[in-house]
Amino acid sequence: QVQLVESGGGLVQPGGSLRLSCAASGSTFRNNVMAWHRQAPGKERALVATLTSGGTTYYADSVKGRFTISRDNAKNTVYLQMSRLKPEDTAVYYCNLLMGSINYWGRGTQVTVSS
Repeated sequence: QVQLVESGGGLVQPGGSLRLSCAASGSTFRNNVMAWHRQAPGKERALVATLTSGGTTYYADSVKGRFTISRDNAKNTVYLQMSRLKPEDTAVYYCNLLMGSINYWGRGTQVTVSS
């Protein structure tokens, strides 16, 4: 019913910036929560940031002050702007939509921070 497609991942040097996009297709309800998660090799999937339909944001301590989550309602797209990237930010990043008590997930996009 709903499809999420991430894009924007790639290789970037430490201290660099990258913007991830998550485009949603299909029916979406007015009230929802969008989120970004990430999973590094050998680690559990971790919450990175959330954005409610009312505009409330949350950031994990590890990314606070460096990452920004935002949305464009006209394009039905959520973004994750990442700056001052560190090697420990290397992970597969997943877009997540909580809507009507149901979780939808994208397939993920790889972000590699390395010199």
